[in-house]
Amino acid sequence: MSEPASISTSIAQRYATAVYDLASESKKIKAVEADLDALSGAIEGSDDFRALIHSPIYTRDEQAGAIEALAKKMKLSAVMSNTLALMAQKRRLFVLPQLIQTLREKIAAEKGEVTADVVSAKALTKAQADKLAKSLKATTGKTVTLNQTVDESLIGGLVVKVGSKMIDTSIRSKLNSLQNVMKEVG
Repeated sequence: MSEPASISTSIAQRYATAVYDLASESKKIKAVEADLDALSGAIEGSDDFRALIHSPIYTRDEQAGAIEALAKKMKLSAVMSNTLALMAQKRRLFVLPQLIQTLREKIAAEKGEVTADVVSAKALTKAQADKLAKSLKATTGKTVTLNQTVDESLIGGLVVKVGSKMIDTSIRSKLNSLQNVMKEVG
């Protein structure tokens, strides 16, 4: 892992632990989960917001003012608003994406949930997604939330990643394996 990435992860973990502890003490975990969804949407949907959190050209005061206005507009909880304001003052907004991910993982772990990243050639139907989630729950012993994406280059099948385990049943992977075997023979 590169040095800057490990520093960002370390900072994000400290903030996530603090936010989680404050939210659980005040019984505001649900509000923080809603905040995480809103912030994720803002990061994905707004180039200006991404620039605000990553660009060094904004001063602490400019970042703090913008974050305060955004928190009010997005109706974020007091815990999250105060955390973002502190991060702006400390010039730590660049770790916001890692904070969101780490905080989601903490909340899921406390609930006994795990997230599975599923990549399929076509969008899964509701029945297929439910069947896959049920199968993964039987394997992991935890409630499974599916994070689905579509990649048509798989041709067919699935690539499922739960934690550090990955199961690749895609046709693309099987064709690549067959190609490698044929190269060894010829």
